[in-house]
Amino acid sequence: MKFNSKHILGFILMLFSTVATAQFYVGVQTGAANLESDVAGTVAETKMGGAVKAGYIYSFTKNIGIGSGVEFSQYKQNVSLVSSSTTLTNYEVDASGSAFIYNVTTSNYKEKQTLQALQIPLFLQFKMNINKGIDFNFRGGVKYFLPVSYKIKATADNVTGTAYYPDFNLSIDDLPEYGIGQESSYSASGEYETKGILMSSFELGFTFDITKKNALYVAMFVENGYGTILDQKNNQSYVGFNPTSTNNRKANGLYSTEQNAKITPAAFGLTLGWNFK
Repeated sequence: MKFNSKHILGFILMLFSTVATAQFYVGVQTGAANLESDVAGTVAETKMGGAVKAGYIYSFTKNIGIGSGVEFSQYKQNVSLVSSSTTLTNYEVDASGSAFIYNVTTSNYKEKQTLQALQIPLFLQFKMNINKGIDFNFRGGVKYFLPVSYKIKATADNVTGTAYYPDFNLSIDDLPEYGIGQESSYSASGEYETKGILMSSFELGFTFDITKKNALYVAMFVENGYGTILDQKNNQSYVGFNPTSTNNRKANGLYSTEQNAKITPAAFGLTLGWNFK
């Protein structure tokens, strides 16, 4: 679908030209923040997430307005394997340039994930006065969700990497100077490659006038992403291969094992805001 850039520019200029009559807001939101995954054999422990936000709403009528702004959000979760005895396989190339099958087995592998993102919302607001100084509010729209960083911290009691060379029907399980063998007390950091996606966003709540110029905003929100935030070029072993040692193996992460893994943010919880009329 093609868009007329002049019309888009005109719409943006119209919004900013009405800033003087807009209602500004700042706020925070907190609740369950989940990174939904379709990677088989993994399980995620969701933690609380949150966001800070600021923006403005321009009212076309007494009841209807359009809003936008900027938000900074954070998601956290712990990810592990469903079965600690699972062996995951990937193809690697050794220091001499020979390809082999790299089998990795870990014990008590855990991965702490932290995702931070910028969000640009665009929403319609419907409000209705229900009592003196109290308005009912409904907001619905979309957000552009742009990850800033998606970092991981991986640990395991033990990591075992073995190699199989199909061209020679050769299996190797203990050659540490070439990166094959065991490593105890594994700990490493890494980061996933990401891209932006769209999210749907809905809020349902109330505003309470505090003064003639200020109001408290309280609402429940729900957000859901579409597509995947991962931008991976190929499959990788979740514990990377180091061709010169069994130590200092990179943490690629469990989601890196599937190139087309679908990782989608979703959240719901409570929004608290302060409106400046």
